[in-house]
Amino acid sequence: MQDDPDPHARAELTRLLDASDEPELVDRFRAPLSFGTAGIRGRLRAGPNGMNRAVVQRAAAGLAAHLGPGRTVVVGYDARHGSRRFAHDTAAVLTGAALKALVLPRALPTPILAFAVRHLDADAGVMVTASHNPREDNGYKVYLGGPEHAGAQLVSPADAEIERCMQAVGSLSELPKGRSIELASEDVVDAYVQATAGLGLTRERAVRVAYTPLHGVGRETLLHVFARAGFATPVVEPSQGAPHPDFPTVAFPNPEEPGAMDRAIALGRESGADLVIANDPDADRCAVAVDGRILRGDELGALLADHVLAHRRGLVATTIVSSSMLSKLAAAHGVPYAETLTGFKWIMRAGEGLVFGYEEAFGFAVGPEVVRDKDGISAALLIAELAAGLRTRGATLLDRLDELAREHGLHATDQYAVRVADVALIASAMARLRRAPPLELAGRPVKRVRDLLEDPGELPSADVLVFELDAGRAVVRPSGTEPKLKAYLETVVPVADDPSDARASAARRLADLREAVASALAL
Repeated sequence: MQDDPDPHARAELTRLLDASDEPELVDRFRAPLSFGTAGIRGRLRAGPNGMNRAVVQRAAAGLAAHLGPGRTVVVGYDARHGSRRFAHDTAAVLTGAALKALVLPRALPTPILAFAVRHLDADAGVMVTASHNPREDNGYKVYLGGPEHAGAQLVSPADAEIERCMQAVGSLSELPKGRSIELASEDVVDAYVQATAGLGLTRERAVRVAYTPLHGVGRETLLHVFARAGFATPVVEPSQGAPHPDFPTVAFPNPEEPGAMDRAIALGRESGADLVIANDPDADRCAVAVDGRILRGDELGALLADHVLAHRRGLVATTIVSSSMLSKLAAAHGVPYAETLTGFKWIMRAGEGLVFGYEEAFGFAVGPEVVRDKDGISAALLIAELAAGLRTRGATLLDRLDELAREHGLHATDQYAVRVADVALIASAMARLRRAPPLELAGRPVKRVRDLLEDPGELPSADVLVFELDAGRAVVRPSGTEPKLKAYLETVVPVADDPSDARASAARRLADLREAVASALAL
């Protein structure tokens, strides 16, 4: 408490001590936040097991020690509670350690920070954001520059090395801190807008778009990109258009969550929009609805991959938890295909010549040469362009999905996720599955169980179990960003003519598989 730089945090801990709230104190001090998906993320609260100024300053000091003096770090932040303060704390610690810190001029999307690392030839980047997490959370994502990482999210062993440096930090009150904040120029934002607008593959622009940033920071940048690319201005859902750290109109600010896109879909219906687009709060993810139906991330991945490969050749990549449809598209187009662990830190390292990458959680990289990460704004641009081209022949994105199903089979996917209050339940469930894996799921024999802790193959070792079935699979893993255990389900059904019968059959199979997996997880 005496060493915490934030008086509010000190008062918060004092209240817990005065109340003798031992369970809460034990939880907050059981362990420090550790690097998960390229950084740290957690609840905004005092103590080492929370996101607060003390943890952020220690992380910045660890990053500074890892990089060494004289390096340049770009720092960005979103509009969540504490984000601007955490960004300025980071810059102060970095400059105090004889590094150069450039803070983006205001709250901006994560893709702009990722772009800025390469554009400014920086050695690293820090983005203060919790992306699509609940309002109570914040986070700290790290990117590395230079020829080896080229602006992608950090991976092992850099994350472990930074953690070791964090643990070696002594008293925070003795850390030297810079007294002035240097802001990056608005030219960085303009350069991102120009580069992203230039990713278009066709001249098709006649499409009506309804849009929501879900109370995040995406609106201004997306509108500028669409205007620069020649699209009509999307109509924005007014109740969700401005940044708001409490996300007042949604239970969870994640377009994957039920109800998150309801207002935008209603706006699309009222305005006669051809499609509805949503970004998550830091605009690195993109979701789409057509005729009131929210497309799954795997469906968007197939549409965008097919659109990109019709105009550009090169490697395409996705993750072990995404649909196997991308491998079929790659084969049809005669291009290489790669499969990685979950997360864009791995997708961006899939191999040379990457032209497209995606993960099923609405993350898409349609211009890896511009942003070495997922980018919900450039994905929105290309999905609008594809919809405009289909509109010229009286078709929609749904029609194109049916065409792809006829060509390659219907690849239907679903997800089962359990949020827990005690993260220890996740480890015990994974251990239980390893000890006694199911012999069948939904009446279908399990042909093979692959444990990526024991048998990662060419992939890094990971806490993932893959249950392979005839024409389908179930992949189980803990979330890297939330207290959740997730199961990713897929079934493949051939399509003779009308895809509606195949979709009905696939829906039944997925429902049965979901129920079977839920029973096996026993949470």
